[in-house]
Amino acid sequence: MAKPPARRAEPIPLPVRLPIRLDQALQRMDAVATGGHAKLRVQEGEVRVNGAVETRRGRKLAAGDLIEVDDQRAVLTEE
Repeated sequence: MAKPPARRAEPIPLPVRLPIRLDQALQRMDAVATGGHAKLRVQEGEVRVNGAVETRRGRKLAAGDLIEVDDQRAVLTEE
């Protein structure tokens, strides 16, 4: 019998001053400790934005964008 699909955690709201770059947002959500670590995780394809793998750490994000890394999910909201 097949396993049911794993449930993903509900995204948490992440209030930020917009616009914000992806590497900065990863630091704000405590997914990485430094900008260098953010660079590596993004370049290795470990980060998704709105369901798609994102490899540009400088991508500008907007309100409503969903960021996923490991088991963390966050939706950007304006501060």
